[in-house]
Amino acid sequence: MPSLSPASVVAALRTAGCVFAEDEARLILSAARTPDELTAMVDRRVAGLPLELVVGWAEFGGLRIVLEPGVFVPRRRTEFLVEQALAQAPDASVVVDLCCGSGAVGAALAAALGRVELHAADIDPAATDCARRNVAPYGGHVHTGDLFAALPDALRGRVDILAANVPYVPSGEVGLLPAEAREHEPLVALDGGTDGLDILRAVATGAPDWLAPGGCLLVETSERQLPSAVEAFTRAGLTTRSAYSEELYANVVIGVRTAGPLRS
Repeated sequence: MPSLSPASVVAALRTAGCVFAEDEARLILSAARTPDELTAMVDRRVAGLPLELVVGWAEFGGLRIVLEPGVFVPRRRTEFLVEQALAQAPDASVVVDLCCGSGAVGAALAAALGRVELHAADIDPAATDCARRNVAPYGGHVHTGDLFAALPDALRGRVDILAANVPYVPSGEVGLLPAEAREHEPLVALDGGTDGLDILRAVATGAPDWLAPGGCLLVETSERQLPSAVEAFTRAGLTTRSAYSEELYANVVIGVRTAGPLRS
């Protein structure tokens, strides 16, 4: 079978509605190892599969994060959560990436911090299988289970950074997401319940028992949900603030456990 030319790849992607057809074509052409693989990759992208799943990786925080089918694709805006975590706890030694998906957040934090004890957890076995590949270079431990129930009990009261990129799309709005997300990413990584904050509230409520004194919880949310998210953190007893990136259009809520005893 003759190989597709670069021009024909660009034309196919542009016809399918890919806004950055030239950039995407370069990535696909560099990733394909054979003419047949190139044709298959172009066909998958034209059919609507996210580019990152077509090529098998996403760039995040300067890292190449391995991705597998059925795993949530890390968004560039979530790099702001990583930046805020590093600013809040630059000397962190114990890091947990909760609702880890591919493990991108944990890997980026570990890469920046150096030698840390890294744990990543998710309820979806497909996600944790993928995360293992991405946190392995940092000696990361991966756990499958529902939120804090997945974590080793020995982590209680020791976590310096608890990063939780929880699902926060309201259930009734999942159908309004771009087709790439709603058709190719797991619902469990998108649907945050009636108002989108069910998982966020559960994480905020449980976090103080796992954070070290001075440890911080960071969660991404939407601008509309921000007041309710801040309230959930405050109710959990965390000293709370929010941060916003205009460049990435990202909102992050940061809650710090004060240096007192754990709640009874």
